[in-house]
Amino acid sequence: MKARVHVTLKPGVLDPQGRAINHALHSLGFDQVGDVRQGKFFDIDLGYDDRDAAEAAVKEMCERLLANPVVESYAIEIDA
Repeated sequence: MKARVHVTLKPGVLDPQGRAINHALHSLGFDQVGDVRQGKFFDIDLGYDDRDAAEAAVKEMCERLLANPVVESYAIEIDA
């Protein structure tokens, strides 16, 4: 089983890296680019047979290590 986790800053949280990427894209001539928000992506191999147990474990991983729940949101995808 595999899990994919996408971690992004919550709306309203300052994103200096996204802002820098936005400026760099504009300097490269991509003038039609609007706001840019950056994030993190994790691909995790899991040894679970039960989908619900796998999702619960990944959620705990996110809450304890992969994301800062105060300023970041995360989305989990589980593939069997």
